[in-house]
Order: sequence, then C-alpha cells, then structure tokens
Amino acid sequence: MASPALPAHPVLSRAGEVLRPALTLYLDVHRHPEPSGRESRTAALFAERLAASGCDVTRDVGGHGVVGVLRNGEGPRVYLRAELDALPMDERTGLAYASANGSMHACGHDLHLAAAAGTADLLSRTADRWRGTAVVVGQPAEETLTGARAMLADGLYERFGRPDVVLAQHAAPLPSGMVAHGTGHGPVAAASAALTAVLHGRGGHAATPHLTVDPVVTAAAVVTRLQTVVARETAPGDRLTLTVGTLHAGTAVNVVPDTAELGIGIRAADDAALDRALAAVERIVRAECAASACPRDPELTVLSRSPALWCHPEATRTVRAAHTALYGPERVGDWPPSMAAEDFPLFGDAGAGIHAEAGIPLVYWMIGVMGPKQWAEAATGLPPNHSPHFAPDIRTALPPAITALTAAALARLGGTAEAGEGARGRVRAVAPPLAGTGPGRDEEGFTGSSR
Repeated sequence: MASPALPAHPVLSRAGEVLRPALTLYLDVHRHPEPSGRESRTAALFAERLAASGCDVTRDVGGHGVVGVLRNGEGPRVYLRAELDALPMDERTGLAYASANGSMHACGHDLHLAAAAGTADLLSRTADRWRGTAVVVGQPAEETLTGARAMLADGLYERFGRPDVVLAQHAAPLPSGMVAHGTGHGPVAAASAALTAVLHGRGGHAATPHLTVDPVVTAAAVVTRLQTVVARETAPGDRLTLTVGTLHAGTAVNVVPDTAELGIGIRAADDAALDRALAAVERIVRAECAASACPRDPELTVLSRSPALWCHPEATRTVRAAHTALYGPERVGDWPPSMAAEDFPLFGDAGAGIHAEAGIPLVYWMIGVMGPKQWAEAATGLPPNHSPHFAPDIRTALPPAITALTAAALARLGGTAEAGEGARGRVRAVAPPLAGTGPGRDEEGFTGSSR
C-alpha cells in the first residue's frame, strides 16, 4: 500500500493556477528550439514570462542569459537554475508541437524553463507565505558546457547577490511524479571535456594516392586506437567513456583532403581520471599522425571542461525531505552516479576561481517525465535523453516539475509543512499517478501523449 504524503506547504495548494502560462511557454519553446549560443528568442520568451510574474529581469548576462529576481523581504537568497539551449538534431517524436527547424529539446530544457517560470509565478502569487529572495536563472549554452562559466564570469553573484543555495532539476525517463536524488556515494554527474583534433595531411588526386598523405586514413586509425583508452588503459572498476562524436573531412570522392577534424567527448568519475584520459588522447593522436608521416603536427583544442557534480549532503537531505513530504516516500528514489555531464558544478565550489565565493551549497535532482501509458508500453525501454524520440508526457510531467522546484525553494525560503488536509488534497491532485490509465487532457484540452 502506498504511504500517504505528509501535509504540504500551503503555497503548493495553488500550483494549478500557474499551469496554463507555464504550459504555453513550454509548447512555444519546444516548437522553436535554439542551439547553444543562439538562444535569443528563447531568452526573450523566458524573460517575458518572468517579468509577467513580477520578477525584476535582466537580459544578456554571459551571452543570452536571463536573470529574474523576486524580492520578498529579509531572508535567504535562493537561486533556481534552468537552461535555455537545445540540441542540433532533428526531432522524430511525431508530436503535434514538434520542432521542424533542425534543433530539438531532446534533454528537457524546455520543461526546466517552464517549471522555473511556474515556480516564479507561484512564489509571486503567495508572497505572504515566504520570505527572502528568489533568483531565477535562465542559463545559455549548457549543452556545450560553457554557459555557466560565462554567466559567472559576467558577475552573476556580484550583480545579483551571493546565493545561500543553488537548486536545479533535470528531466529523466522515469515515471512522471517521481523524483530521484543522488546517494552521496558518487557524483550525480561526471567530470567531462570536449575537444577537437585537427589532423593535417597532404591533399591530392584520388588517382595518385601515393603522392598524398590521407588524413582520413589517419583519422580512422585514431578513432580505432582511442577505444583502447577505455578498454585497455582504464581499470575495469573505474568509470570512463570516450566518444568520437564527429568526423569531418573532404568534399568529393575523387579528392584526398588536406585535413580531417574529430570531435571528441570524454566523461570520467573525477578530475584525475579525466586528466589521464585527456593525456592519452593527445598521445594517441600525435603518435598516429607521426606514423602516417603527416606534414604538420595535429592541433588539439579543449573546447570546454566541467568538473564532477557533488551535491551538498545537508542541503540535499532538506530538499529530499520536502519532496518526501509532498509526494510520499514511494515517489522519491535514489539516483545512481551518472556519466551525464553538467556545468552546474561551477555555481558552487568548483567555480570559486570564477566567482570567488566558497561554501555555496548545490542541490540537483532528477524528475520523471514519462506518463503512465508510455511507461506501460515501454517493453523495450524508453527513449533516453538526447534521443530524437525523447518526448516527455507534458500533461503529467509539468505539474510535478513545478511543485518539486517550488517545494525545494520553500525548504529554504520559508515555510514548514503546515497546510491542512484541504491543501494537501489539492497538491496531490497535480501529482500524477505512477501507473494507471492512459493520458488524459488538461483544462485546455491539450494531450501530452507522445504517441
């Protein structure tokens, strides 16, 4: 038998009031995604929504970054971070509101934005129930791991105040209405680096390959040899991934090109392992170029790097307790250490070299986005994040995404769980079941089913 949730904060009993504008934002952002560094339209929509909720809004922080500040007397300063950018890939969900512009919100950033906007709206409507300052951050360029650094380097904390805690959540292929927190036994997200390797050959005619140095052949050797970094240079018990995600060379089948360029991504459980992998990549690339008699040394450029994400234990326990009080223990699970990567760690101690602040607690959790029908039909597995078929069931995912973020903010901004039975019932009404009937329709008649 499911355990009943404890009484929830009275603010959350009004969550239904903010669903319509949050859903409108979600649908617009999902239909018109923008990749990293080009999020101008998304930033404008998010800024407009925050301003409508009473936030003091600043645009163009560290690029297209948006900051909305909701001041409500003396008290803690809580940052709520969401991401603006999408991925450069075609969407294949078949949704009525699917993107058709060559980019896709395949990682849930559109949901994160809608939830953050809904939380700001809800806090604004219930200012008599909490005290302090909520700072809502719309961060650009998370997918390239450059946006957090840019916003912090642009004086985020100096301009908007040192946070007492920074909160963030992320969509995951779990049942809607479920949240999952890290266990503390490993990082919530991995340390990562992205780099390019440009290999220089000597171009020429395909009919005279002996007069050329073919960088495509060298690139193929590099790709093959790089697999040994994980298979033969990393202990079986360690966690490391290395992916050659892009390889660009040539313009015609009868031309041997001058160059080939590889895009390489590395993820590791800690910075030391990441350093070793980066050194191995450089060694292999240089050695293969030497073996091919390339006329020039290769060019290796680290485009971005982010440390592993370790959440603050005490702050995480507080937020987890708030989620358990809201949803019940059956809806709050553990999230194992992940090889996903984030630049969110830079908002804390890992970014102290940028923002010059120490001891800022970070809390980060996963939110389920799959509706009952999707979950029941997923015999062969659900499409993961970054899949062209990744399709949150927005009808069942958005309400708990808003209440999860709001409950986490209120755990610091003020209030204890003091609502009566009536308020609890209303909150439970916007937390969908983990299993049951298929998707229904919201008050606008919108169906969030992905099929």
